[in-house]
Amino acid sequence: MRILIVEDEIRLAEALGQIIQEQKYAVDVVHDGEAGLDYAMSAMYDVIVLDVMLPKKSGFEVVRELRENRITTPVILLTARDEITDKVTGLDCGADDYMTKPFSPEELLARLRALSRRRGEVVLEELAFADLTLNLSTYSLSCGTKSVHLGFKEYEVLNILISNPKMVVPKEDIIVKVWGAESDAEDNNVEAYISFLRKKFFFLGSRVSIGTVRKVGYRLEADEA
Repeated sequence: MRILIVEDEIRLAEALGQIIQEQKYAVDVVHDGEAGLDYAMSAMYDVIVLDVMLPKKSGFEVVRELRENRITTPVILLTARDEITDKVTGLDCGADDYMTKPFSPEELLARLRALSRRRGEVVLEELAFADLTLNLSTYSLSCGTKSVHLGFKEYEVLNILISNPKMVVPKEDIIVKVWGAESDAEDNNVEAYISFLRKKFFFLGSRVSIGTVRKVGYRLEADEA
């Protein structure tokens, strides 16, 4: 699961990011409404945690613009205010849930899981392609009776590829989703992790390979059984 946090209280934002990372979820954190909207428009997040009182654009404005642009990512609005009118405004703008500060980390995580399930209806534990199976909770990759543990970025890269079977995934998309839109990561970072994954496929004896589409990106391919 990938989460976007839009919160201008720096310490709170960092604390929320750490809590979410401890659950082995990917997380991006930004601190104003305009940046939050830019990130959210990528539609690559499973849930957005969005403060109401933000610089540049309010949370109400952000969620309204997302819905106007047909971005359906579930949104949890955060606010220090508990007025019913604020809750109604947020939900009418298109938010899916509403939490009043302060709140417990356990409650936030429960609501994130609930919204993720609601969006996809089923929370998958595994993804498979040909003879490979990727376990989404243990970060293990298996083929027949053999298995190997993946590092976090190896897992993220493979998760993207295996979620888009036989489709070419551009390098730029992998960089944004794995390293973040504002990272300094370049093509050679992606190439390094593709190389690591290829070695693990070979170790497992899989018939799956990662094909390179020159100057574009990568896709999973499988030899006939």
